[in-house]
Amino acid sequence: MNISKAEQRTLHTLAQGGRIVALRDGGPKIAQVECYNRDGHRLLDCTLATFKRLKARRLIASSGGGPYRITRAGLLAVRAQADQRQGASGG
Repeated sequence: MNISKAEQRTLHTLAQGGRIVALRDGGPKIAQVECYNRDGHRLLDCTLATFKRLKARRLIASSGGGPYRITRAGLLAVRAQADQRQGASGG
């Protein structure tokens, strides 16, 4: 499955415990999304278009009206990536 870099970064953030919050403007339609990592920092790569592609591929899902989280299919689709929080030396 071909996944763009922005989608890959979003899935990786979600796989590490992040979430996507869908914002609505009064109606049922999603107007904006905000992606947060496990520390509460916002990921700017996650746009509405990225969100729609991930949702259409069923790589993310919401349960009980909560934030969107990664699904089992999303976990299988995400590529292994070094943890960027440790720095370039890896130690």
